Amino acid sequence: MSPTLNARRTRARASAATGPRRLLLHLATLLLQIALLAGFMSPARAEVAIPPVVDISPLPPLGETWLAANPYRGNPQAVEIGRSAYNQSCARCHGVDADHQGNAADLRRVDAYCRRIADTGLRAACMLDNDAFFKESVLHGKVRVGVVHMPPWEGLLSQEVVWAIQTFVESRAGSAK
Repeated sequence: MSPTLNARRTRARASAATGPRRLLLHLATLLLQIALLAGFMSPARAEVAIPPVVDISPLPPLGETWLAANPYRGNPQAVEIGRSAYNQSCARCHGVDADHQGNAADLRRVDAYCRRIADTGLRAACMLDNDAFFKESVLHGKVRVGVVHMPPWEGLLSQEVVWAIQTFVESRAGSAK
């Protein structure tokens, strides 16, 4: 037998022996890649909306139809009720007492631009826009690119609680840095 033919047979045997191993290695690598990709593609764990337990009886009842403007703005009772509700349901993401020590937006800045407006009519219109933004954000939550950044609270919070929370947050506006 010639040395060339013998070398070919040896390489063929080595190739045949590593062929199934190589296929198994490729298959294992492919499965690992699929598993990693599936982990990155799976939806993020959404925060669960847990409604606060607060007594809203000191506040004037607002009924079922949502108001366009926050009727409790400046109401000290609403501030205290809102603080309790906020700390039970919002603080885990936005920080205790709206101190912005959480990973979510600093809510004390929501009405920052409106507070700077000197003209009372324009400021009132700006605050009305802020009320709509706050209400919609709370009721429908925040979802960006399929990721839930804030759960929707519609059906879990009454408008009394939502407006009380906003009143509390606005009372903390001066503490924003």
